[in-house]
Amino acid sequence: MTRYLHTMIRVTDPDATIRFFELIGVKETRRFSDEKGRYTLIFLAPEGQEDVEVELTYNWPPDDGSAEEYTGGRNFGHLAYRVDDIYATCQRLMDAGVTINRPPRDGHMAFIRTPDGISIELLQDGKLEPAEPWASMPNVGVW
Repeated sequence: MTRYLHTMIRVTDPDATIRFFELIGVKETRRFSDEKGRYTLIFLAPEGQEDVEVELTYNWPPDDGSAEEYTGGRNFGHLAYRVDDIYATCQRLMDAGVTINRPPRDGHMAFIRTPDGISIELLQDGKLEPAEPWASMPNVGVW
């Protein structure tokens, strides 16, 4: 038997990434740090789905203060979350300064990016009627 465990993404700013995920209702469930390996693992999940986790891997910067830059977030694909109200979720994200790369023009689907460029798909539970300002919003960047 095979059982899904988690999806891992590398992050450069754990606090910013956790705040980002909290905006869509995904919360930290547990954390583990390894001083010898110089990394922290932070697990996030939606309430009631604690067995469906995203693992944030934060590799501590070297002593010289340099930091590794992660690229290629788009070729990872994306993470997807179903939301109760895509318009309210996107408004909350915009109010927090998050760019809506693909607005929910159709009342069903939107794309955003984490602080490290990982693409996140938001899907409406059901479908809402197209509504402004979303219906007229252009795409921004890539997702």
